[in-house]
Amino acid sequence: MKKLFGTDGMRGEAGQFPLDEKTIFAAGRSLAGRFREQLGRVPRFVTGRDTRESGAWIEKAFHDGAGAAGAECASAEVITTPGVAFLTRKYGFDAGIVVSASHNPFHDNGIKIFAPTGKKIDEATERLIERDIFEMSVEPNAGGGGAVDCSQAAAFRAAYLDYLAEEFPDLRLDGFKMIVDCANGAAAALAPPLFERFGAEVVAIYCEPDGLNINRDCGSLHLEKLQAKVLEEKADFGVAFDGDADRSLFVDEKGNLVDGDAVLWIMAQLLSDHGQLTNRTVVATVMSNIGLELALRSREFTLLRTAVGDKYVLEELLKTGSAVGGEQSGHIIFPRRSLVGDGMMTTLYLLESIYERQRSLSEMTAGFTRFPQILVNVKVREKRPFEEVAAIAEASRIVEDELHGQGRLLLRYSGTENLARVMIEGENQHRIEAQAHRLAEVIRTSLGG
Repeated sequence: MKKLFGTDGMRGEAGQFPLDEKTIFAAGRSLAGRFREQLGRVPRFVTGRDTRESGAWIEKAFHDGAGAAGAECASAEVITTPGVAFLTRKYGFDAGIVVSASHNPFHDNGIKIFAPTGKKIDEATERLIERDIFEMSVEPNAGGGGAVDCSQAAAFRAAYLDYLAEEFPDLRLDGFKMIVDCANGAAAALAPPLFERFGAEVVAIYCEPDGLNINRDCGSLHLEKLQAKVLEEKADFGVAFDGDADRSLFVDEKGNLVDGDAVLWIMAQLLSDHGQLTNRTVVATVMSNIGLELALRSREFTLLRTAVGDKYVLEELLKTGSAVGGEQSGHIIFPRRSLVGDGMMTTLYLLESIYERQRSLSEMTAGFTRFPQILVNVKVREKRPFEEVAAIAEASRIVEDELHGQGRLLLRYSGTENLARVMIEGENQHRIEAQAHRLAEVIRTSLGG
């Protein structure tokens, strides 16, 4: 049976399997049926979506399917992914469903399903839904689909903004000017008024979604215009969200990028100052820069690395009881407040740190130095464990010795292609490039296609 759910839900081109109306209907009917069976009662779901033109009809198809199996569904309409996770928890819904493809272009879409805890539903339930989808014989609107219930949407969104504001009761941003790039996505109607509550002067850009322009040359994947706008406006700070605002990246007052690694460095210090950095530990992925590890080590903090993906970061956070973790991409999780990355919450944490210390964002990143990095891809005919190939193991050992603790080598295979990836970080760009190409040649000779 084909697997439809990946690490971030079910995703694809809107209108094409599995993001076609019939399949979405089947997914909604399956989820409702499975929950009704488990709970012994009528399940209650809340949905939300980003600003893609396909979002409304996908949401309706899901409501129709879930309704056909007896579920009660309410919609928050356009809201962020963490907003849906919050509503699921606050109002006691049995699941929260997000219609979004995050940072992807408008023609893609997806479905993410959250449990009331804020965690995505377990893989066992995903497999059951997949089985139902392939076994069900359904037609869209079977069971008489009606209008999507949006009667509480405005109240839902207001409750989410109130929650974020109340989490930072002492933060004041009077006289503070910030540029907010909403990626023409879910944060467009939410982020500017949120930051204005704290007294900030907000210059909002890319806040006019038309269904087609989400993430287009804007947001967290395209920071050049935000950097230019911060300098042009002589602003103190810039933030860019992705389409569903579960991640955020920043620009300091000098126009420099502040990514997720730099944010983790700042947050580790803030939480430590408040006695909240459990075990003096930060969780990040194997892709986080060695500069973060060295900066944390200078404060006697520990960095734990996981596989790439917020799912794995969250698992490690919960396993170790750590207070903060995230990815270089700007997906940061504070598990004591939410089990979902929340770009607006991360922004407020960063602003709180700036406010408390009365320092600029560029000053806040002091002590963190990003090391040069190179990534080389090598086509391979097979994916043998690197340590089992003597020539590769020896070449890797030589590189590790040359880095002498002031750099990092990461060898891994692509999950979708016959590629080996050689990533090296070190103090000297020319040196690591030579090392990476030397090691890549050994891999090519040993395993090349």
